[in-house]
Amino acid sequence: MKLKKPTESFSRQQLILALGSTSLAILLWLFVTSGNIYTMTFEMPIEARNLSKQKAHREEVPQIASVRLKGRGLDLFKASILKRFSEFKLVLDLEGISNEYEFILSDYFEKYPQKVVIPDAYNLLFIEVAHPNRIKISLDDYSVKFVPIIPNVFISMMPGFIQVGDISMTPSAVEVAGPKDKLENVESIETVLDSIINANMDKRGSIQLKSLGRLVEYSQKTVFYSLDVQQISERIIADIPVRILNKPINIRVFPSPQTVSLTIVGGVDRIANLSNKDIAIMIDFNQWSMDKQFYEPTVQLPKDILEWRDLSPRSLELGVARESN
Repeated sequence: MKLKKPTESFSRQQLILALGSTSLAILLWLFVTSGNIYTMTFEMPIEARNLSKQKAHREEVPQIASVRLKGRGLDLFKASILKRFSEFKLVLDLEGISNEYEFILSDYFEKYPQKVVIPDAYNLLFIEVAHPNRIKISLDDYSVKFVPIIPNVFISMMPGFIQVGDISMTPSAVEVAGPKDKLENVESIETVLDSIINANMDKRGSIQLKSLGRLVEYSQKTVFYSLDVQQISERIIADIPVRILNKPINIRVFPSPQTVSLTIVGGVDRIANLSNKDIAIMIDFNQWSMDKQFYEPTVQLPKDILEWRDLSPRSLELGVARESN
């Protein structure tokens, strides 16, 4: 059997891997086999401590700083591999700060070397903070408030189905906390954008709240939603009383007939529980005229009912008489 020749792409990949392996081997040899002292830049997390409980950050504090450390090649190499599993960090002490303070980082850590946390096992020496060279701390009064949750969910129904009521959120409100200036204009919290497509049954699940940034905290970041989805059906509702609006004092108004019937269309369970008291049939007396005999009423349905039709009778007479004293 004749063997196939390697493709050009495969040969290029092998060359890249070989060069990478060679470069790594040279780097390991430089750091590990030599006992020379080197300087290397590391990224270290910044931790701001001892913030007063009555205060909150007005502006975000950088989370990472680039720091130059000095040590033997072996220690630097070990730190570069294992520092994510160790407690490397820079600590800023905020005790006593009331409103604003600017830290010149290299000067601050030179004055307080204990604030540079490097595990003793690595035998590394702090040189300086390369970036950022300074951090401005700006504080505001700490504030807490409850705000409602606004669902940001696009919903579409499968043909023949309807959403009954609004999407329900549990809880309906959350506690938000942070700087007073930041919370003054926060009147509600939206969920992240999501969608429910072609729904044909009840939906339940969890959804996250949209972040307002690291300065604002929520009592919980995830809430639960439920959506009532029902098959569309129809039902005749009879004996719905007719109401007269804007009736003058000392005037008696008699609609004829005094009740009507109609067909409603909506979710099968929703319309099954609907009574004639849930539907408003109204005639505005301001439309009355001695020359006009019949009046078409206005129909008002609950907002989660799809539609109405077949009003019977369609028009009604109004009898008007002055009340006797």
